[in-house]
Amino acid sequence: MNEQSQPATVRVFVALAPPDDAKEELARALQPAYDAYPRMRWNRIEDWHITLAFLGELPVAAAALLRPPLAALAAAHRPLQLALRGGGHFDERVLWSGIDGDVEGLHLLATEVRAVVEECGIAYEGRPLRPHLTLARSRRDDPSSVVAAAAGLASFTGRHWPAKRLHLVGSNFGRGPGPIRYRDMESWAFDSRTRHPSGE
Repeated sequence: MNEQSQPATVRVFVALAPPDDAKEELARALQPAYDAYPRMRWNRIEDWHITLAFLGELPVAAAALLRPPLAALAAAHRPLQLALRGGGHFDERVLWSGIDGDVEGLHLLATEVRAVVEECGIAYEGRPLRPHLTLARSRRDDPSSVVAAAAGLASFTGRHWPAKRLHLVGSNFGRGPGPIRYRDMESWAFDSRTRHPSGE
C-alpha cells in the first residue's frame, strides 16, 4: 500500500551547507586521508553540512510545522560569511573540520533557530553548539585512523564563502550499518539585502 511507503517519522535537523567549490577544496585536502584510511566511514561530500539544531526523530506533521517560521527567519537574515578550517576529532571516533569566519553570527542564528523549534512545541536535546563539519567516523576496531586524519587536516585553511540558504534536512534511510543519507526537506534563501546591525 502507498500509505505504508510513507514513514510516520523522520530524523530532522536544521543546517547550513557549504557551496560546492568550498567542499571540493576540502575534499582535495582530504585526498591523502581518503587514500590512507579507506576503512573509515566517510560521509558523502553532498551530505556535508553544519548543524544548527539536531531535532532527532520527529513525526512528519511536526516537521511540517517548522517550515513557515524557518522561512520567515531566513528572510530576515543576511548570508553568513564562513570558511572551513583545520580538523579535529570527537572521542577518537568522529573526524571533523572546523568553522571559521562569522562564528558569532553562526551562534546567534543557531539560537534563533532553536527558539523557533521551541515555539513550535518540539522537544529536542539542545546540546551546546560546537560548529563543525562531520567528515567521517571510525570503525570500532580502528580508532587511530581518525586521530591521524585529524592531524593531517590541522593546517587546512579554506576560502571564505557566503552561507546563502537555511536548510531543513531529513533522513528516512541509511539507519543501518551503512552511511546515513540525507535530503533537503526544504531550504530558504537568506536575504542578501538585510543589513548587519552595525551597518556593515
